Amino acid sequence: MNLFNKKPFIAGNWKLHKNISESIQLAKSIKQGTNKKEGAEIVIIPPYVSLSEVKKTLLKSNILLGAQNVFWEESGAYTGEISPSMIKDAGCDFVIVGHSERRQYFGDTDERVNKKVKAVLSAGLHPIVCIGETLEERENNKTMDKVRAQITKGLKGINQDQISDVIIAYEPIWAIGTGRTATPKQAEKVHEFIRNQLEEMVGKDTSSCAIILYGGSVKPKNAFSLIKEKNINGALIGGASLEADSFVEIIEEAKKAYKEK
Repeated sequence: MNLFNKKPFIAGNWKLHKNISESIQLAKSIKQGTNKKEGAEIVIIPPYVSLSEVKKTLLKSNILLGAQNVFWEESGAYTGEISPSMIKDAGCDFVIVGHSERRQYFGDTDERVNKKVKAVLSAGLHPIVCIGETLEERENNKTMDKVRAQITKGLKGINQDQISDVIIAYEPIWAIGTGRTATPKQAEKVHEFIRNQLEEMVGKDTSSCAIILYGGSVKPKNAFSLIKEKNINGALIGGASLEADSFVEIIEEAKKAYKEK
């Protein structure tokens, strides 16, 4: 996993969009647009119901598959939940954990995030752990306090060997789906802080290899300037991942940015 930071990591979170046939078509278009090109790690993250079919579509490509959420138990009377092993069986390598929408609407606390991270790692999957502050917290200079708490609580009990399988996605909540984006300078400041926090937890050698993504209204026009920053290793993309052209363009911009790092 730590080899991923030698090239940009671009993930598209489709959220509650695209039925099965639409998901297949979008995956086909992204596959055609990337055409086995090297130079970026690409992950697409459709709704649960489309995972298996999208996996078939991605055969003979370098695109990997992820899920949008997970439960921490492997089986039991948990109606509506999906276990890590089920996600893995559907062909996934990655799982988003603790997205702000899960925290806001579905009660995902830092403690629940921690349970999910541990379950995902135990299943041999890679969690994409989302963290970020609200507009009110930023305006009150609470960004770093919020980020520190989410990292320390969300990754509690994760050892040095495991941390290399964890991807962090910094998503300022005030920039998700709003059209507002943190400036490269603002984003880099938080990414550097995150890396320093990881260094305190697991040491410099491990933290320097950690993958830290930026998310929050990433588009083709701002991807290059964001990913060019020293501590930004890629992007977790929402709306712009729902169209193949914009998603592929972001990938190309990310590759250009990495060449100039």
